[in-house]
Amino acid sequence: MADYPSGLVHERTLFDGRKVLIRPIRADDDLLERDFLLSGVSGESRYMRFHKWVGAPSDKLIHFLTDIDYDRHMAFLCVYGNGSGTEVAGEARYVVNPDGKSCEFGVVIGDAWRKSGVAGLLMEALIRVAQERGLSSMEGLVLRNNPPMLRFARALGFEVASVPQDPTTLRIVKAL
Repeated sequence: MADYPSGLVHERTLFDGRKVLIRPIRADDDLLERDFLLSGVSGESRYMRFHKWVGAPSDKLIHFLTDIDYDRHMAFLCVYGNGSGTEVAGEARYVVNPDGKSCEFGVVIGDAWRKSGVAGLLMEALIRVAQERGLSSMEGLVLRNNPPMLRFARALGFEVASVPQDPTTLRIVKAL
């Protein structure tokens, strides 16, 4: 596993003036990540992110989300506060596809942080790193019944296409 990429840690200011930290996730963020998925994200939001109902996230899922290599699997958290008062506002990640040229991404924003600018900051960081790593495209799957994500993706320059095998899902792709 690569060393923690501390050069990718950046403080940012939201539309309302709050300061947040955008930083790569760490393996020791497991409890923070679990709390975020249980308390910061509604069941509906978890469904939109994982495309299935996820109650309490399993240890296996939390391990996958937090134990990353910073190369083929990159993830950023947006955190607010410090010490015991740290709250996760959102996260964005990509995993490089087997072709080594493209990646699949996912993003989830805490329900209390919607329309705060967190999603844009996370995606900006994620896209920048994917470009620096030489990836040519970023893609994701979005449920058709998730119009806020589809609007957001289009605003970021993603193209939207049907998935012939699954009429409930759309594929979004952005050339990097």
